[in-house]
Amino acid sequence: MAEKATIADVARYANVSRQTVSNVLNSPEVVKEETRQRVLAAVEALGYRVNAAARQMRTGRSRLLATRIETTQDGINVYDRFLHGLTESAARSGYRVLLYTAIDDRSEIATIDQLLGEFEPDGFVLTGTHHGDARTSWLARRGLPFVTFGRPWGAAEAGHPWVDVDGAAGTEAATRHLLAGGHRRIGFVGWETGSGVGDDRRSGWSRALAAEGLDTGLALETDGTTAQGRVAAQELVRRGATALVCVSDAVALGALQVTPAVVGFDDTPVAAAIGLTSLGQPLAEAAARCVELLTDQLSGRIGDRPTEAPASSPLLLSPTLVIRKDPRP
Repeated sequence: MAEKATIADVARYANVSRQTVSNVLNSPEVVKEETRQRVLAAVEALGYRVNAAARQMRTGRSRLLATRIETTQDGINVYDRFLHGLTESAARSGYRVLLYTAIDDRSEIATIDQLLGEFEPDGFVLTGTHHGDARTSWLARRGLPFVTFGRPWGAAEAGHPWVDVDGAAGTEAATRHLLAGGHRRIGFVGWETGSGVGDDRRSGWSRALAAEGLDTGLALETDGTTAQGRVAAQELVRRGATALVCVSDAVALGALQVTPAVVGFDDTPVAAAIGLTSLGQPLAEAAARCVELLTDQLSGRIGDRPTEAPASSPLLLSPTLVIRKDPRP
């Protein structure tokens, strides 16, 4: 039986020090990319396998980042691509992603507390931020590293690193696209008032119409389902709307049953399949930036003690309007 490769074997094969090999395996962000690739090639060639339990005891790191799986609505899951990007970006930085489920803030905090006791994840990526978000304050009070995909929607939640997509800029671009196609009575099918994301997306639509001196009253709220999207679209068309901007692709699917002049949001595979014009979120980039902000925090820590608190670095990314239909009436 062949002897098990050691870290010293990897160092000799790659012509680097044992400390460099350790850095590649435990803190890859501090190693030059060329050196990291050489060490990883040596690891692969020699079949070296890291003992995760021993590494955690030695470094105080689990190399795990935890995040919640978002629910699917009407067969559409917007966050699949985000999770894929998060997993890839984490792996490039030497981390693995630990997934969990939760139905609300309270259950998520309880789950996070349980994960800390069982798996000791190094940091958390929170999604679905909202007004009065209890998760961010809970993590912050305990000094736990985290980043949110979604901006803080209230003063009490501000002060942590976050990445978000500029929904208002997206719906403004969608509305201008419909205006350029000759529409002047453009409605908005949104979520219930109080949703930070939904209110932001509605504001872009309203801003574009107001700039042209047009009616901003053609808006209705829904629970986000396709069924309610159809009902809201019927009412808005009855009130004279000739085109609709929708808060999501799920809502847009319902609106399409009423009128062809519809723009969705999220550019899901369903939108591509049925030819729906929609706003695409840069989810892979968002995931990569979340990992970058989180690992920046972790690189400034020794064990459980922060050496220097990293500055919050909010990042607002732009969506892309993917045009699939002629907007003209």
